[in-house]
Amino acid sequence: MLNPTAAPAVPRQPSPLREELQNRLDSLARAHRVPGAQLAVHTGAQTLSVHTGTADALTGTPFTGDTAVPMGSVTKLGTAAAVLLLADDGDLDLDEPACELLPELRALPEVTIRHLLSHTAGLPTGPDSDSAAGTTVTRYLSAVCTAQSALFPPGTGFSYSNAGYVAAGRLVSEVTGMTWREALRVLLLEPLDIVPAFLGDAAPARPVATGHALNTATGLVRPAHQNLAPVEAPAGALLASAEDLTALGRALIGRSTVLPASVAARMRRPEPAADPGALADSWGLGLALFRQDGRTWCGHDGNAQGTSCHLRADPDSGVVVAFTGNAGGATALWRDLAADLVRLTGIRVPTTPAVTRGGPAVPLPECAGTYRNGGTEYAVKLDGDGTPTLSVDGDYPIPLVCYPDLSCDLVDPATGRHEPGGRFHRDPATGTIDRLQISGRTARRAGTV
Repeated sequence: MLNPTAAPAVPRQPSPLREELQNRLDSLARAHRVPGAQLAVHTGAQTLSVHTGTADALTGTPFTGDTAVPMGSVTKLGTAAAVLLLADDGDLDLDEPACELLPELRALPEVTIRHLLSHTAGLPTGPDSDSAAGTTVTRYLSAVCTAQSALFPPGTGFSYSNAGYVAAGRLVSEVTGMTWREALRVLLLEPLDIVPAFLGDAAPARPVATGHALNTATGLVRPAHQNLAPVEAPAGALLASAEDLTALGRALIGRSTVLPASVAARMRRPEPAADPGALADSWGLGLALFRQDGRTWCGHDGNAQGTSCHLRADPDSGVVVAFTGNAGGATALWRDLAADLVRLTGIRVPTTPAVTRGGPAVPLPECAGTYRNGGTEYAVKLDGDGTPTLSVDGDYPIPLVCYPDLSCDLVDPATGRHEPGGRFHRDPATGTIDRLQISGRTARRAGTV
């Protein structure tokens, strides 16, 4: 019978499976030009953990099992869990208007705490980190959370939003009287035996990894600067190892007393209208949900500057898989590694949503137009043969392939490879296309092109 409070210790003696995992991680890290990476697999009976390479390509600091990696958006799992723990204690109500605790949201009185956690509040993504670097949380939220910027009525759509988690982090501070970092440490990290580490720590209490970017001209990887603004911390400032993520994943599937089973189940329950498009199959309270072989896995993906981190957990079997890598190419490494896990362990880990096409490709000339999410503009134009292309803030246009259900693929101009992109949405009253969702972010139609 599984220990309900903690994962069994990582085996000290080498095992054939661990050696195979190590060899595969070593090989894929070299192939994808990733300086360092970690993989932890909890099989439901034991945890196997392997790591490879260097934490910093310039200094050559070894990547260890304890090295903490910038998690990017996986941080949101911690913020959501903290909010749910406060709700479980009766300190807040998920269905109360967020503006009752946060006056910065008074222009959006129908937005609830539940909407913030499930990305169904209709909030824009928020400004880029460089623009937000010098602002306060009050100014940030007051500028973003306006009726004019709302993408859709709360609870009627999905748009992935860092701003929603800036607000959720502010809620945690308001209710606890602590900073978000202090509250996360007390409520979640230390109970899970995770040594806290955050972007901006002057003296980290544990070894940390640097993100890396590939210089295409020289073929060399070099350290990348983490530019997350301090106000964005609840959306992306946590650092952790793959073993730490495994502990968190076990809590999220009810295998730890840190999160009561009822709280974990509440987080995993799909929220109405939370259709995340290309990000996942559905969304709970902070958790991305993925269908695989008749089961629903939960987890999250995250990218900081030059890092890629991923968590998947299966409530039925108790299996948890966590991966961290310190370069942009680590996302492709993760997908290749997950495919190999089937052969090595028999575990089929979902890395992307289960894509079902709504029929053959169709022309969709009515999709042409400009769409806005906060300060970001998406321009959809038709080329000479009527093929739609997408340009974001004036970047190079990418071809789109559209389907009868209004879903669309992005086409890599260099390889012709199709990647699920998102979908267009019609106004239910007029039948005209009024929104575009790309990579989980919704943009509202603003004009023609």
